[in-house]
Order: sequence, then C-alpha cells, then structure tokens
Amino acid sequence: MKAAPEAQKRLLDLAELDANLDRLRHRRRTMPELAEIDDLSKKLAVFATQIIAVETEAGDLAREQAKAENDVEAVRTRSDRDRKRLDSGQVSSPKDLASLQSEIASLHRRQGDLEEVVLEIMERRESAESQASDLKTERDQVMVTLSAAETRRDEAVGKLDQEGAAVQAARGAVLGDIPADLLALYEKMRASSGVGAAMLQGGRCMGCRTSLSIADLNGIRTAAPDEVIRCEECRRILIRTPESGL
Repeated sequence: MKAAPEAQKRLLDLAELDANLDRLRHRRRTMPELAEIDDLSKKLAVFATQIIAVETEAGDLAREQAKAENDVEAVRTRSDRDRKRLDSGQVSSPKDLASLQSEIASLHRRQGDLEEVVLEIMERRESAESQASDLKTERDQVMVTLSAAETRRDEAVGKLDQEGAAVQAARGAVLGDIPADLLALYEKMRASSGVGAAMLQGGRCMGCRTSLSIADLNGIRTAAPDEVIRCEECRRILIRTPESGL
C-alpha cells in the first residue's frame, strides 16, 4: 500500500486523538460516583426489604391488638351484665349468688390477663413502628446522599461529553487528510490491537516497544517515502519521522 508521507504522519495525530477518546471512555466507566451510586442503591434495596418486613410485622400486631381488645371488651361486657344482676337483687338463692360472684371474679381475672396481653402487643407494635420510622429516616438520608452523587455523576458526564465532542470534531478534521484505504487499514489494526499506528522512534516500534532488527531497519531505509510500513512484530502501521533513527 502507498500513501503520501504527510497522510501517513496524520495517522499519528489520529492515534493520539483516539487515545484521548479511549481515556475519556475509561474515565467515564471508572468515575468514583458510579461505585458510590451502586453501593447506595444496594443499601436502598436493603432498606426497602427491611421496611416492608417491619411494616408487615406492625400490621400483623395491629390486627392482633384489635382482636385482643375485642376479647377484653367482650369479657368486660359480660362482667358488667353479671354485676348488674348481682346489684339488682334478682339473684336470691345463696347457691346462685355464690356462683354469680365466682363468675364475676373469674371474669375480672380474665379481663386482667387479656389487658396484659393487649399491653404486651401494644409495646411490640410500638417497637415495630419505631423501628420502621428509624429505617425510613436512614433510608431518606441515603436517598439524599444518592441524589447528590447522581448530580456529581451527571456533571462529570457532561464535562466528559464536552471533551469528547471536541476530540471528535478534531478527529473529523484529521480524517479528511487520510486516504480511504489507509484509514481502513488503520481502523482494522485499531480494532484488533487498540492502536492502529505508531511512530518508529530510535529504531523501535512505539506501539509494541519492540526494537526492529537491522535487516528490518535496512528494508525501511530503502523503502520509498510513500510506502506504508508495518511492524513485523505487532503489524501496526509504522510512521517514519526524523526521530526514527534511520
């Protein structure tokens, strides 16, 4: 393949611009905000699971408390009815009177036991609701931190996009100076090795850092200026400059 020496040298400008684009893409992939956002998002997922579990427990306890309070009310109602019978003097038989008094005492003990159950359930419910409230507070704090991290990420991405756009514009200007067949070879090598063209400097390929043999250097010395030279080791396009050591 042949190409004007100036067109070949433009490949070095293109390679530098492509290296800048690669660095920008790397910075975008590895910005610290991404790892922070991922960590905070995972924390939010854990909070969501914990809050659902605690709120479910609080809901179950609320229903359990309502049932226990209904039981207390039922016992209280029955006890009040029996006491009214006792106070009304309707029960005259000593045996019936003793039985009624015994039942009232039993209902009183039963009411006390049920009220203790209600208190115990209320304490557990309040504890669950307090835990849910604390979790939501922590979650909200994480959400604020996440929002700030997302803002920093968006700002950083915006700056990287601006830099990338400027590099892309410069790249477009360079492309106009490179023949299609030479550019196709460059892009092919870039796709396979990451760098499509490298300077020959001091007898060394600056792409793979390999020092060329004397025979290879002699072959390059005798090649026409418009001959496209390839590194025998990495196959990248070698660009000859006054620093090549020829």
